Amino acid sequence: MSGDIDAQHRAAPPRVVRAFAPGSVGNIGVGFDLLGHSIDGVRDVAVVRRIDEPLVRIAAIRGNVEGADTLPLDAARNTAGQALIALRAKVGLAHGFELELEKGIPLGSGLGGSAASCVAALVAANALLDAPLPRAALYEFALDGESVSSGSRHGDNVAPMLLGGVVMATATRMIQLDVPAWLHAVVVHPDQVLETRRARAVLADPYPLHVIVEQSAHLALFLTGLQRGDATLLREGLRDLLVEPRRAPLIPGFAEAKAAALDHDALGASISGAGPSTFAWFASRAQAEAAAPAMQAAFAAAGFGSRAYITPVAGPHAEVIAAGAHA
Repeated sequence: MSGDIDAQHRAAPPRVVRAFAPGSVGNIGVGFDLLGHSIDGVRDVAVVRRIDEPLVRIAAIRGNVEGADTLPLDAARNTAGQALIALRAKVGLAHGFELELEKGIPLGSGLGGSAASCVAALVAANALLDAPLPRAALYEFALDGESVSSGSRHGDNVAPMLLGGVVMATATRMIQLDVPAWLHAVVVHPDQVLETRRARAVLADPYPLHVIVEQSAHLALFLTGLQRGDATLLREGLRDLLVEPRRAPLIPGFAEAKAAALDHDALGASISGAGPSTFAWFASRAQAEAAAPAMQAAFAAAGFGSRAYITPVAGPHAEVIAAGAHA
């Protein structure tokens, strides 16, 4: 009898949920398609409604970023829409979702904008389920969504957005890594657009084996430095020999911005995701704050305005903002 009473009084799932997902630094230089960390200061928001129709539809895409109105409303061609389609199919839902996206991350910025829409939508939709899934179970659907934008299933953006901080993202799992609290980053987004597919195209030619071996050594030093909280090992490891040399020519002002960061004692600096955004890691927030204007000045000298975000490397994860009959 008591079980029946509990069932009657169990709260029904909300009908509308609003959630956000933060921006991210993909690759972190040495971990192409493998490592990423979330950042504070920029985010996408998704509002998802539970509907009786067995489908996913996108009602609106808005935001204060250029090009938001050009993103596809066709759910199967949209990262967030495709992620929810995959969720419905895998769980076998009888109901559907209606989605609105509020873009806050600039398109083609290298800050994980396509991934953030996807993750925000998944976190919101998951909260609408009768039995919400654990966060790790959302990963495969996020990869499905991300592949619409990039053409490949890589988790270096969606994984840190789901878990927060620095995450190792393989084809099947997310592993959150230790991050010392003193680590801070500057992420500078110049007023440039670099499409992910173009940025990936320059990586098509093979690499010499000795370069791959040296890059592997850098990755090992970097991961050990994180685990030990050792700034010296991080400085030795945060050097990208594979992706940065080929993508740097696509980003006017990058070399100078990186040099400015290193002149301000950065542990390392490289391209965020596919670019053109540039990131640098520092051993304190004060160092990051001192370096940001110099990095922006380097892009200004190349003819580009920019925005700078100063963030703990142990950045936030996607969360529900509001839930109920109206969100």
